[in-house]
Amino acid sequence: MKLVVQVMGARDLPAMDLNGLSDPYVKVKLGKQKFKTRVVKKTLNPYWGEEFALRVDDLNDELLISVLDEDKYFNDDFVGCVKFPVSQVFDSHNKCLDTCWHPLQPKSKKPKHKDCGEILLNISFVTNNAFSDSASEGDHFGAESPSRSFVSETASPQRGKLDDKEEKEKEKSLAQKSLAGRLVQMFNKNPDVPVMSSTHSSKTDLTELVYIAEPTSEDHSASVPFDELMKTMQSREQAAETPENLPGGVLLDQMYVTEPKHLNTLLFSPGSTFPKALADLHGTTELEQGPWKFENDCLKRVVTYVKAASKLVKACKGTEDQQYLKADGKVFAVLASVNTPDVPYGKTFRTELLFCITPGPDLPSGEQCTRFVISWRMNFLQSTMMKGMIENGARQGLRDSYEQYATLLSQNVKPADSKDLGSNKDQVLASLQAEPQSDWKLAVQYFANFTVVSTFFIGFYMMVHIWLATPSTIQGLEFVGLDLPDSLGEFIVCGVLVLQGERVLGLISRFMQARVQKGSDHGVKAQGDGWLLTVALIEGSNIAAVDSTGFSDPYVVFSCNGKTRTSSIKFQKCNPMWNEIFEFDAMDEPPSVLDVEIYDFDGPFDEATSLGHAEINFVKTNISDLADLWIPLQGKLAQACQSKLHLRIFLNNTRGGNVVNHFINKMEKEVGKKITVRSPQTNSAFQKLFGLPPEEFLINDFTCHLKRKMPLQGRLFLSARIIGFHANLFGRKTKFFFLWEDIEDIHIVPPTLSSMGSPTIVMTLRQGRGMDARHGAKTQDEEGRLKFHFQSFVSFNVANRTIMALWKARSLSPEQKVQIIEEESEVKSLQTDESGSFLGLDDVSMSEVHSSSHAVPANFFVELFGGGDLDRRVMEKAGCLNYSHTPWESEKGDVYVRQIYYRYDKRVSQYRGEVTSTQQKSGLSDKNGWLFQEVMTLHAIPLGDYFNVHIRYQIEDTPPGCQVKVSFGIEWLKSTKHQKRITKNVLKNLQDRLKVSFAVVEKEFTTR
Repeated sequence: MKLVVQVMGARDLPAMDLNGLSDPYVKVKLGKQKFKTRVVKKTLNPYWGEEFALRVDDLNDELLISVLDEDKYFNDDFVGCVKFPVSQVFDSHNKCLDTCWHPLQPKSKKPKHKDCGEILLNISFVTNNAFSDSASEGDHFGAESPSRSFVSETASPQRGKLDDKEEKEKEKSLAQKSLAGRLVQMFNKNPDVPVMSSTHSSKTDLTELVYIAEPTSEDHSASVPFDELMKTMQSREQAAETPENLPGGVLLDQMYVTEPKHLNTLLFSPGSTFPKALADLHGTTELEQGPWKFENDCLKRVVTYVKAASKLVKACKGTEDQQYLKADGKVFAVLASVNTPDVPYGKTFRTELLFCITPGPDLPSGEQCTRFVISWRMNFLQSTMMKGMIENGARQGLRDSYEQYATLLSQNVKPADSKDLGSNKDQVLASLQAEPQSDWKLAVQYFANFTVVSTFFIGFYMMVHIWLATPSTIQGLEFVGLDLPDSLGEFIVCGVLVLQGERVLGLISRFMQARVQKGSDHGVKAQGDGWLLTVALIEGSNIAAVDSTGFSDPYVVFSCNGKTRTSSIKFQKCNPMWNEIFEFDAMDEPPSVLDVEIYDFDGPFDEATSLGHAEINFVKTNISDLADLWIPLQGKLAQACQSKLHLRIFLNNTRGGNVVNHFINKMEKEVGKKITVRSPQTNSAFQKLFGLPPEEFLINDFTCHLKRKMPLQGRLFLSARIIGFHANLFGRKTKFFFLWEDIEDIHIVPPTLSSMGSPTIVMTLRQGRGMDARHGAKTQDEEGRLKFHFQSFVSFNVANRTIMALWKARSLSPEQKVQIIEEESEVKSLQTDESGSFLGLDDVSMSEVHSSSHAVPANFFVELFGGGDLDRRVMEKAGCLNYSHTPWESEKGDVYVRQIYYRYDKRVSQYRGEVTSTQQKSGLSDKNGWLFQEVMTLHAIPLGDYFNVHIRYQIEDTPPGCQVKVSFGIEWLKSTKHQKRITKNVLKNLQDRLKVSFAVVEKEFTTR
């Protein structure tokens, strides 16, 4: 017997962080079982939508549900909790506590926050037997496909037909303290309904049971038209924010030329033909869509179908529980939980899909545009060792399925053209008109406050007093022309007058200076040809108030590539309206970051107070998404007030398709080197690898090692705006990138033994920058700056000169760049004539090239990789000089990694090339031997940076000797017409080396 807990969301949580928000998550505990939801960042009204199944051993146990606030550096803060005795849930109607809000209780009697908020929960009982029985009988029920969350629902209409008094008497008589008695009560909840003893019941009995389970008149929402249900949803209180995308990934993100409500009707209306057409496209049969109806203030429906058979899974029945999370007429969010119990391990997980429909920017034609996003995740109800395999299989299946979904949807609704989304710039900007206000109107608005009015009144009062009063006699320290206060009251009045006068004069001074700064950069046209950045500042929301009047005098400063644009000052506003347009002079290279900061104007001589700041990263953001956005501001004041700015940003290239050639030509002039333009296929692979926008282009890439705790062999990619690293070693992928502007310093560390005799390039980032790439950093200094170490380049001089040239060209002033050009006297080509193209980093195809049996025990044979005398003798005999290695270090569990370095003897290679290699050691699955995997990088030989050599040694213990199998493969990093020739040459060299090495091992064993 299990207890299913659905943690939906929470509201009105207290602010636990300094920014006025919290990072809440939920812990669910029953006995020794503990579960935890994901953390929702920076919100007081989180939504989780997660479900947990807990085993019940004792009905006297207590279910504890706690809400906590995640703290990065200290212990997590306790927000509140709610407790439920398991017996309370068992004794409740239908063995279920319906979805409702429960107030959170503090931990102590004197809490810091009296109101801890509320949490939305659904708690119900379910048994494994009931679950399996309902799954087997589901085919007979048509529209109702029972699942864990519907075990109690199928019985509730039957119980509704009984008289309330009679029902209570029966429940009371059946209630027992023992667990056995309670189980009898659960399986015989309704004696009026005949219990089906087997799955072979007659069709008549099933029909009667289905008829009894039909919704009664209480479910009046089932007969209400879909449009009326949407209007009812709009009239109810909606969630403040649109739900975030689910963590599994995005399956569809597309703009469509239609209104959000029309797209919502097409996809989810019971009368729509789209679901039936989609079912026909997927080969789905027996599609049954249940009616939309309100259950516990939530609009839900159940959809059942039989999924078509695939290559791995036979045809199976599926159940979709769809629920509206938000429907306010403009934004629609539907969460679908898919249950397929008949697939392998199907009872251990549910697939959740989130459909989000939001308004998009208006098109030049005047039509409305809608953005449609589908995201997903796997919700595991039970732990299973097959979790990774299930997720990978579901990911591929969902991608294929929703590619067909997108194709069918585009046949019913016209997708918005990206050119149309970008071409509406002139139309959008033309519609913006700054609010005209006269100086007199602004002066009245600015000076109409208590300070000015009270000062004027007191001044007028004093002038009348002076006019009416007679001059006093000279006394004390007074003399003619100097009249001092004669009492403490007069002294206080004089002080108040001086302070009030000083404040009024300050207000007048600031107002006059602000009028001089009125709209200083608004409407100034950009100059030049290249990348043109246009920013439209529309309005602000909830700007922090720092003046004594309860308002601020905000203005905004935009910074990009060392240039700034400043808005006008809006006096005494917390929700200012600007409608101003700013253009940055054309730039030769695409911008990386736009910095936005809003200040409060305090006069020309006072330091401006920052009210919040934000950063817009063009590398990580799609340009179309910037056409209309509300950007939240960072900073203590901004986060406490939840300040936001409404911006419209447009980035256009006025040079058309020549932008890449123009930038590279400019780099060649600045650096004095030749740079080869990469093909469109290469740039496309590079953009896809790091998720970059289409305007990003690759300049060069190098094979190297990333030095962390252990060196990691991969590839370094250089583009106009970023430097990125990617590695795929033994199936483990490492990927990150950061901006050139993030780098504060680059220096070279001389070769050492630990760096395999190669210099190391150390990149130090600015404080607080590149945090998304911190998993690739070797160290972080006391100031919080990340340090990245790159070594073992195939061509170090070429890599170093390219990196330094790109970094200095991006971050230095024009005068410093001219100095660099004068210092660079030697001109060499960055690449050979056959530069090749990046082919990607897919898994290497391995083929067996050697298999032999040896009269040597496996434990002795593995000394070939042990780093001892045998290892060194074998390498010397094979023609490997200056052999060095690092000790084996545990990577995880029984997996060990080490690095080796050596030079080839002249008889092996006339170029005497160098080799850096990464070896991984792990036990075989049957623990009857060892598996050694090696990735070799060749240096100082022709085309050595075009490929990596992969070797796999499998040593099995077969007493009294061992069996050795060797597999070989080449990972091509660049294309070349000499692939076959290189493969043949490397394979011959490997086979000769294996013969020599294995002969030395056998000889050493016989002599011992």
